[in-house]
Amino acid sequence: MPKANHYQTLGLTPNATQQEIKQAYRQLAKQYHPDASHDQTSHEKFIAINAAYEVLSDPQSRACYDRAFSDKRAQRNAKTQQNYHSQRDSQRNDDHTSHWLKYVYQPVIEQVDHIIHPLQDQIDYLAGDPFDEDLLDVFQRYLEQCRQFLQDAKQVLASQPNPTNLAGTAASLYHCLNQLEDGIEELAYFPWNFDEQHLHTGQELFRIATGLQQEAEATVNYNRF
Repeated sequence: MPKANHYQTLGLTPNATQQEIKQAYRQLAKQYHPDASHDQTSHEKFIAINAAYEVLSDPQSRACYDRAFSDKRAQRNAKTQQNYHSQRDSQRNDDHTSHWLKYVYQPVIEQVDHIIHPLQDQIDYLAGDPFDEDLLDVFQRYLEQCRQFLQDAKQVLASQPNPTNLAGTAASLYHCLNQLEDGIEELAYFPWNFDEQHLHTGQELFRIATGLQQEAEATVNYNRF
């Protein structure tokens, strides 16, 4: 059986809107989350669902995927190669790399840490009494802080073009922030209906974001040595 494409994985057609993509992802993420399903293949399906959403939720990566899907790889590759050479010519400078690491990469990593690290403590506090209004207020203030950290990180990441040799680092950070945005939105549903599945899904999205953060750090370390 041929491997399903990203649209088939989410049960959509290539004409799906971004809202339809997000709704389909949420429904499937809840259905196939390992904590919610005893199906042996649920974990693999959950991974495939996340991979599909990561591509299709981002208009730029979706456009690239659609071009490849419609057999226009030659045009995409030509444009990518042109951009690569243009960036290499304008950014091939050690000073630029150092500046980007100091004023873009490091601040974004710090903002991501501010979002991710407190989550487990927040979940633990909330577990004491999920219906306690004071605990819910603390949790919602944490989410508001996360939104502000996320907005700051996005602005910093978009403030300067990344060095060519750290394109992979920038891409990992970009997708990391997207996962955090969806995770925060998912966690924010919990105080409205007290469905713990929102917490589980939010934690899983944060876990994916953590992996992307680690990928970014690994590429930086690789390029330093």
